[in-house]
Amino acid sequence: MLKVGITGGIGSGKSTICKVFKQLGIAVYDADARGKAVLEENEDVKEKVVEAFGIGAYNENGSVNRLFLAEQVFSKPDALEKLNGLVHPAVRVDFESWIDEQTGAYVIKEAAILIESGAYKEVDEIIVVNANEESRIRRVMNRDQVEESKVRERMNAQLSDAERASYASHIIDNNDDQLVIPQILRIHEDIISRSNS
Repeated sequence: MLKVGITGGIGSGKSTICKVFKQLGIAVYDADARGKAVLEENEDVKEKVVEAFGIGAYNENGSVNRLFLAEQVFSKPDALEKLNGLVHPAVRVDFESWIDEQTGAYVIKEAAILIESGAYKEVDEIIVVNANEESRIRRVMNRDQVEESKVRERMNAQLSDAERASYASHIIDNNDDQLVIPQILRIHEDIISRSNS
C-alpha cells in the first residue's frame, strides 16, 4: 500500500483537500490531531514531557495545558525540537499501526510539518498544497479569529512554498482562481494507476 504525505503552509487548505480524498474513499491520517492525542493518551510521552517541561505541562484532569506548553516552546527552537522529538516517534508508531487496519490502493498522512519533522522520509510520495499569501492570511484570520500579524508570525516560522515544493511529487494549486477538484482527481488517478502496476 502506497503511503502519500500531504502538507502545506498554514491556511493553504490541506484539510479541505483531504476531505475530497476521503470522498474518493481514501483513508486519511491526521498527524496533527493524532499528535495532540498522543500527548494526552500515551503515558510514556506524558512522563517525558513532564520531565522536560515541568508538571505545568498538564492540567489536573490530565489534559494538556496548551497555553503553558506554547509558552515553553514559542520562539524557542531548541525547546520545540525537544517537544517534537518526544511526540513524533510515538506518532510514527501510531501511524504504522493505523496503516495495518486500512485497505485500499493508498493512504494519506496529513501533516503540517511533514518535511520539517523528517516524516517525509516515511512516505512514498508527497503532495504539497500551495496558495498565495493573501488567500492563506484571509483563511486563517477567518478560521482562528486572529489578527494578520499573528498569522504572519506563524507563516514566518514555517518553510516557504518554494522549499516545500522541492520535496513534492505533486503540487495542488489552491488559489481562488484555480479549480481544485480536477487537480485532485488527476493525482488520485495517477497514484491508483501506479499502485496497480
